[in-house]
Amino acid sequence: MTDLPSASEPQRAFEELARITLADHSLETVMEKISALTKSSIPGASEVSVTLVEQGEPRTVAFTGQLAIAMDERQYARGYGPCLDSIAGAELVRIDSMQAEQRWPEYVQDGLRHGVGSSLSIPVPLQREVAAALNIYGTGEHAFDDASAELASTFAAYAGVALANMHLYEAQSRVAEQLQSAMQSRAVIEQAKGILMGQRRCTADEAFDVLVHLSQAGNRKLRDVAQALVSDAARPHRG
Repeated sequence: MTDLPSASEPQRAFEELARITLADHSLETVMEKISALTKSSIPGASEVSVTLVEQGEPRTVAFTGQLAIAMDERQYARGYGPCLDSIAGAELVRIDSMQAEQRWPEYVQDGLRHGVGSSLSIPVPLQREVAAALNIYGTGEHAFDDASAELASTFAAYAGVALANMHLYEAQSRVAEQLQSAMQSRAVIEQAKGILMGQRRCTADEAFDVLVHLSQAGNRKLRDVAQALVSDAARPHRG
């Protein structure tokens, strides 16, 4: 069993996590950062990954090496394993010795073939429609003790906060983009209406009806019809 790192090492990792600016990252890059810091902070951790389950489908959103994703995907293919059981039961699952492990026989054989000696799977606390787990794989047996498990649970809590914040941030960003697109569409439609009103000496409602008719007749979006009209009006016409 490797000695635990000094208190300053996890502290530095948590300080680095706290400095992450969501606007500069995607969900995957935040989880990659958490995985890398978990690997460097927990003794015995050979590889780390983060599993995300959305609408019942698990996928690995971040991993530090091929061993981690290989073991994750073995579980997804079989539909069971410590990671998935950890998520389903909302509790930490620890394998002290892959050689002696009696649960998940086929998964254990996969682990032994990949050189995994022990592992930790920690559910990530979330309050949304998604579920997740932090997976830590060690090549040595009995690589993780209670202190390691407690430290890993702290990283999982950080991952939970980051996941929740990223989902909220991305949702807000999507709403902002949709509002921006709607405003742009409205602006170009108003421009097109103005052009038609000038050309046809008609009212705003009549101009809008013309745009709707052109949209339906050409099976095109109303905004695209309006944009084409505005672009055409902006081009110099030779007499």
